[in-house]
Parts: sequence; C-alpha cells; structure tokens
Amino acid sequence: MHPTADNRPSLLLAMGPGVAERLLTEDHRARLSALTRTDPHLVAHDLTAPTPEAAAALAEAELLLTCWGATPLTAEVLDRAPRLKAVVHAAGSVKHHITDACWARGIRVTSAAAANALPVAEYTLAAILLAGKQVLRSAQQYAELRTDHAWLDSSAAWGNYRRTVGIVGASRIGRRVLDLLRPFDLQVLLHDPYVPAAPPGVELVGLDELCARSTVVSVHAPQLPATYRMIGAAQLAAMPDGATLINTARGSLVDEDALLPHLRSGRLHAILDVTDPELPPPDSPLYDLPNVLLTPHVAGSLGNELHRMADQALEEVARYGRGEPFAEEVRAADLLRSA
Repeated sequence: MHPTADNRPSLLLAMGPGVAERLLTEDHRARLSALTRTDPHLVAHDLTAPTPEAAAALAEAELLLTCWGATPLTAEVLDRAPRLKAVVHAAGSVKHHITDACWARGIRVTSAAAANALPVAEYTLAAILLAGKQVLRSAQQYAELRTDHAWLDSSAAWGNYRRTVGIVGASRIGRRVLDLLRPFDLQVLLHDPYVPAAPPGVELVGLDELCARSTVVSVHAPQLPATYRMIGAAQLAAMPDGATLINTARGSLVDEDALLPHLRSGRLHAILDVTDPELPPPDSPLYDLPNVLLTPHVAGSLGNELHRMADQALEEVARYGRGEPFAEEVRAADLLRSA
C-alpha cells in the first residue's frame, strides 16, 4: 500500500544541474508525487545557498533524494533541514556528500549502488571476453593488412576456453562480475583480503599470484589508502606477456607510470575506463597506443541506465513510506571499505 496523502513524507530533490532531467522520467516524477509530498520539478542544486523555494522545501524535508553533484551535507546544511530523517541516493558512492554530521544526527542513508553495479559488471564482462579474443590486436592488424591473412595461424594463443581471469576485489561490482562469468568456460581467480572463502568455482589467491597466473586482470577494489597503486610495478611485471589489464574501479589503484613501459613495448594490453588523473592530459600516450582501449568513465550508468537507479531509489522511498527497512541501507562502517 502507498502512504495516504496525510502521512506521506516530505521530500526534496537535491543534485547537480541537469542531473534530474536525465535521471527521472515523467513516470518517475508522477510516482514521487504519489509517494511523497514534494514538487517533483523542484531541484536544489546548492544547499549551502538555496533558492527561497528550495530553502522552504529543505526546512520541511523528511527525505532527500540525491544523485551526482549533490551538496555535501555538512552540519551547516543540516541545520537548515531540522526534520531530515533519511537520504536516498540515486547513484553509487555516497562518500562525496554524506558527512560525519549525518551519522551524528542519526540520519539514515541508502544508495542505488546495486543498480549502478550492473552496467559496470556488464562492461567488464564484455571487456574480458573481447580481451580473450584479442579484438584490439586483430582489429589493428586487419586495418593494417586489408587483405587475406592466415588468422588461424596467428591466433593460436587467442580464445576464451579455459582462459584464466583474475578479479581483484570482491566489491559489489566484483561480485556481479563473478556472477556474470559463471556460465563461461573460464578459470577464475579472486584476490580480496577481506573474503574468507571464495564462491563456488572461484579460487582465492594472493594478489601477486593472481597477476602471475591471469591472462586478464580486472580491478574492482575500492579507492582507499590501502589500495593506492595496488597494481604496481611488481604486479605488472608478473603478468604474462600478452595479458590484458582492465580497470573500471578508480585510476589511483593502478600505477600508470609503471604500466606505461609495458604498454609502449606492446607486452601488455589495457582496457581503461578510469585513469589517474581522471582526464589524461592531451599528450598522454594512452590516447594513441594501439593496445589500449581508453573510455571516458562510461562503464557506470548512463543514458537509459540512469532510470534503473531511479527505479531503485523510488523503491527505497516507498519502503520508507511504508515504515519498512531500506533494502540497500548504507552505514558509516561500510564506507571504510567501499568506494
């Protein structure tokens, strides 16, 4: 049952300019109106200096529905929201806007990280399978030759049958990748120091062993001080000739200075959706190396995939209105080991 008009919680949308227009369809806005007391077209872009309309809505809000570009919820901002009980984040990580002041005031937090994990895992699956088929190399050779070629002779080491794939990090995304890999004839290794036992069909190993045995290494660990450049010189040197490194996590997890010599020589390949810095400088060799597929952080939700995150967020709003626990609640302790 939906809450009645008399007891519906008051909600304010708070996110960066233009985000709500991409996140929410008219059906989403209609559902928000049914579930909450809100103006589904009023979006607060800056809670530190809100418009009069946003300030009034913030003062009454029991819920905030946030997404990318949301204002950090500092003590000063929370003073403007005396009735706030919960934050529903229609995206992945909440680290950029949930502060210690939120936890101190007992504000509950939920995130659509599960919905955002799926497209990243799908991108990773595609990248793993394309890497096994040596798509970058064969496409380059095909463009250079532009004639018949004995592909069977040159592809003896290609293919995905019983190939060894290493997954670094049993994060939410890492676990989704493991699930998606299950139907394929692959040997899957996992490294995660916080996982006591691997899922069925997966072998739990140390990081150095994973890199040495895997022809594809995919990084899914969170960005933490302990994971800074965890894929460093030793790990890269251990990877077999012709292996592929995939990074859809954070650029800082890979030592790019140590990676570049392996890429320039052609010994390793890379599929990088994230880099450090996030936007490589214009003269970065990553743009031009033929054995590198560089994408602009598009593995996560974009286009109509944003609507999946909105769907999950509205389900959480509905749960709140019914007095039920959040399905994807985030707690302060979770942030110590999450992105």
